[in-house]
Amino acid sequence: MSDTHWNDPLTEEEIAGVIALVRADERIGERPRFWGIAVDEALARALAPGQGRPVRTVVMNPDAHAAWEIAAWTAGSDREAALVSWRPVDAKRPGVSSEEARLVAAACREDQGLKDALAKRGITDVSLVWVDPESITGFEPAGYEDRRLSWGTVWHRETADDNGYARPVSGLVPIIDLETLKVIAIEDHGVVPMASETGNYRSGTWGSDREVAPLEIIQPQGPGFGIDGQEVTWQNWSFRIGFTHREGMVLHDITYNDHGTVRPVMKRAAINEMYVPYLDPDPTAYRKNFFDWGEYGAGPLTASLELGCDCLGEIRYFDAAVLNGHGEARTIKNAVCLHEEDHSILWKHVNTRTGEADVRRARRLVVSFFATVANYDYGFYWSFHQDGMIELEIKLTGVMSVSGIADGATPPYGRMVAPNVQAPNHQHYFGLRLDMGVDGPVNRLYEVHSEIEEDEELNPYGNACKTVRTPLLTEKAAARRANPATAVHWLIESDDTRNRFGDKTAYRVSIQNTARLYAKPGSIVERKAPFVAQHLWATAYEGSERFIVGEYPNQADLGADGVQVWQQADRSLDGAELVLWPVVGVHHTPRPEEWPIMPVHRIGMRLEPDGFFDRNPSLDLPAPMSAHSESSGSCCSGH
Repeated sequence: MSDTHWNDPLTEEEIAGVIALVRADERIGERPRFWGIAVDEALARALAPGQGRPVRTVVMNPDAHAAWEIAAWTAGSDREAALVSWRPVDAKRPGVSSEEARLVAAACREDQGLKDALAKRGITDVSLVWVDPESITGFEPAGYEDRRLSWGTVWHRETADDNGYARPVSGLVPIIDLETLKVIAIEDHGVVPMASETGNYRSGTWGSDREVAPLEIIQPQGPGFGIDGQEVTWQNWSFRIGFTHREGMVLHDITYNDHGTVRPVMKRAAINEMYVPYLDPDPTAYRKNFFDWGEYGAGPLTASLELGCDCLGEIRYFDAAVLNGHGEARTIKNAVCLHEEDHSILWKHVNTRTGEADVRRARRLVVSFFATVANYDYGFYWSFHQDGMIELEIKLTGVMSVSGIADGATPPYGRMVAPNVQAPNHQHYFGLRLDMGVDGPVNRLYEVHSEIEEDEELNPYGNACKTVRTPLLTEKAAARRANPATAVHWLIESDDTRNRFGDKTAYRVSIQNTARLYAKPGSIVERKAPFVAQHLWATAYEGSERFIVGEYPNQADLGADGVQVWQQADRSLDGAELVLWPVVGVHHTPRPEEWPIMPVHRIGMRLEPDGFFDRNPSLDLPAPMSAHSESSGSCCSGH
């Protein structure tokens, strides 16, 4: 424990030590359920190594309709593990673990009413039925508002290895009490024919495999990065890899070594929340809108990655420990992948007068993880570039969430993807959290856009374009929308560090992918996730404001917590520890080519140096060496 940094991922031993103390308390009852444990970063970031770490964990007693958030300390060289406080939490609101979801599915398969409804559809072997407990926030039935509830999407497999997500049992919706594990109601909106075509995507299902030539990626001298515990160094970059129950992978302490001067860029970067609303009033689809992180948790949904499949080349992996719903610590092997990859051309110029050509190939360092959320799979790739850019790429794949449709019908709010199977229109929003620290902890925020110079004396030829910087000095002013028509981006400026032109050093945020919510004002979908109304939010750092939708969004009062509430305080951003909350979004209109499994759809955002350096920081890169030329020497400089 002596070498543990405060933002390192928790270990199995640390988790088990705290949970053992929780289990010894009779308040939790005979069949407790757990929802996550994580370092309390607001307290921990000032600690020296070896002191133990402050953590928060959530435990539920379903028999007493009770839940607590427990503050505790892990064991360290100077202390034993200890519980500090038990804070009651509304028992409805902790998220649902994968283990709890499996308990719900098993209970549904034992329910006679559901068995009878399935039999009406010709389904008698309930072992082939899947039931996914879904978030019911905002759609709680009358009379059950105080119960911890879920509703189920029902799927059927023809065989044990079938793709169940290709065979929706349409019109059938069980409502489940998560505490008693009882089906309290069954909605049956009528029998719809089941899918008549396989949705299997395994090799050989749709014909013989095509021929593909081998492609090998090798680094004979090994990778160019270094690893010391959770700290990664690569060329001029340095950062630490963390991991939390709610967010999955987190990056900490991102710095750039500028010719011997280590310059901070960001203190923390994470995918803070994901919201997925479906835009179809179909009885088995209209409730579909999820906070996949706040209602389930990215950490335990993280997949183990495999060399040759998920990653190619000289790969290094990081494991991550999580707490499951039964209160057991488990380790996700290969949860985070780290590798270098070629990224085409970084810069190039041919001097046409002399024939000399100069080019540098781009290489980037990629750190990534994948989360599987029932049918969908999401990859999150942070890339560090040689020109000082940091890029986030989000990869969406997996199986679209579909509904059944009657013979001969045309889906009005989606697309046919197979006989009797429709994929509804839907959206994906990713709320990011970026704790900035450009050349120091205190920064300022500006919005930058372009406009035509309207003064004819200054613009006699009509082609003058000026760049306009607007300071965003308060939190209310910093709720912003992107606009590609005016080249809107945002500038995070240092407090007092200047470049050689006298400008304060800065990074810019550019969001390439945005979406408008296609839901009526006042609807549950709109009120549940007000954060998607803007493309950027900014707040002054406050340790208790951890998640863009608030601490416990499951079955919460709609819109009662989160960034849109915090920014009403209108704190000053004029020289503050800035936390940016960019929102990356995509409107997904399904295509038949995305069935039965979806080719990766890519979206993302960029952080680019803007006056952070005095000139192109990649001028010191050597010309690339070709192993395939006759001389096996420099191939791209001075020829």
